[in-house]
Amino acid sequence: MATDWLGSIVSINCGESLGVYQGRVSAVDQVSQTISLTRPFHNGVKCLVPEVTFRAGDITELKILEIPGPGDSRQCGDSQPMETGIPGVGCQVGPSQNGTGKVLKKPSSAPQNIPRRTDMKSQDIVISPQQQCSKSYMDRHMETLSQSKGFRRRHNSWSSSSRHPNQVTPKKSGLKNGQMKSKDDECFGDDIDEIPDTDFDFEGNLALFDKAAVFEEIETYERRSGTRSRGTPNEKPARYRHDENILESEPIVYRRIVVPQNPHKEFCTDSGLVVPSVSYELHKKLLSVAEKHGLTLERRLEMTGVCASQMALSLLGGPNRLNPKNVHQRPTVALLCGPHVKGAQGISCGRHLSNHDVHVILFLPNFVKMLESITNELNLFSKTQGQQVSSVKDLPDTPVDLVINCLDCHENAFLRDQPWYKAVVDWANQNRAPVLSIDPPISEMELGIDAKWSLALGLPLPLGERAGRVYLCDIGIPQKVFQEVGINYHSPFGCKFVIPLHST
Repeated sequence: MATDWLGSIVSINCGESLGVYQGRVSAVDQVSQTISLTRPFHNGVKCLVPEVTFRAGDITELKILEIPGPGDSRQCGDSQPMETGIPGVGCQVGPSQNGTGKVLKKPSSAPQNIPRRTDMKSQDIVISPQQQCSKSYMDRHMETLSQSKGFRRRHNSWSSSSRHPNQVTPKKSGLKNGQMKSKDDECFGDDIDEIPDTDFDFEGNLALFDKAAVFEEIETYERRSGTRSRGTPNEKPARYRHDENILESEPIVYRRIVVPQNPHKEFCTDSGLVVPSVSYELHKKLLSVAEKHGLTLERRLEMTGVCASQMALSLLGGPNRLNPKNVHQRPTVALLCGPHVKGAQGISCGRHLSNHDVHVILFLPNFVKMLESITNELNLFSKTQGQQVSSVKDLPDTPVDLVINCLDCHENAFLRDQPWYKAVVDWANQNRAPVLSIDPPISEMELGIDAKWSLALGLPLPLGERAGRVYLCDIGIPQKVFQEVGINYHSPFGCKFVIPLHST
């Protein structure tokens, strides 16, 4: 009977929009399919109205939290006893607020007619609370729920088959030719008991996926349709080095420097560009024309000193050797210079090395009269921490890190017969330190010291094997100056000022 449930404490879930209501059952009306709760709570907060009434279509889930005992009052409010019980109510009791709960069955003499999900129909959501319940709030949620798709109802809802014959069937909300109903049945029509409890085997299902076959199918389709492939496992993208051009360009011309005379020797750079050698006469003419256009000897000396010092710093270890943490490993360089322009180039190099914390020992013999370029360079060198000596006895007895040879000259061959020259050559050969020669002469017979590296200026001379590995430095000669002396010139230096040359 309906009166059996009066006074029970129930929890009514009206969906996500309306929330959950809890209270004591005060009235049950089978004809209008309504149930009323007294002293209701909405989502855990006490309502301002003393009683709220719900229709069957409002209820998504109903749980009985407490059933009154034999001595409890079964009616609260102005409720009237009904002749029959509520179909579908009281089949399940959820956990109470204190975490306990019981599974109870409703005592009834008549069998319960529990509807199937496929028999449920979407109905309008109407909440008609008595007294001061906000009607506008309920109307908004009624409109929202009437337009929502897939509004799920559990087995606690009343079926349409149990409605009173005189009851007006609620109109359908948003249903067109049963499409919404079929979609709801397709999505939510399965029984919960039919859902398997076993875990999904991800690894086994992944093993069923044949990636090779799928990629082959994609490749075949793209080949037939002419679309560009985004890359398949069989394709290996082209890889380029950091110094390679990935854009198509004109063929590289490796012979970009042409001299008027047939070169005696040719070199090539790391990039494969051919650099021909020039005779000493042509090289001298090139420097003379450059000086006439403003590239003075002082500028040339400074440029040569910078390039030679950069190369020497690299040979001494570069940043691995020259840093503030390695002050105890300060390198020592012996600089051997003669009383000529080549010696002035060496003094300029020594000044830059001394400015970079290199211990420089400069050897220069005493002469009554020195060239103006040497005097100027010595004046600047004296302002550094470098040491200048004029006797071989003052040179170090222990091996040094590097010897820079600027003793030889292209023209004054009589200097090689001087005693100081022979003594310095003997000292350099006995010291066994690696030798860097700056702008060495052509004849191998004139070289008293075998060099490991040689630095050429502008364009190389046809140096022999005793010159060691040849390097070329840029001293700032403009391109039109080369053209004026008959040389078709394109710079082989790229982004550097000193590049290595290889014999062809």
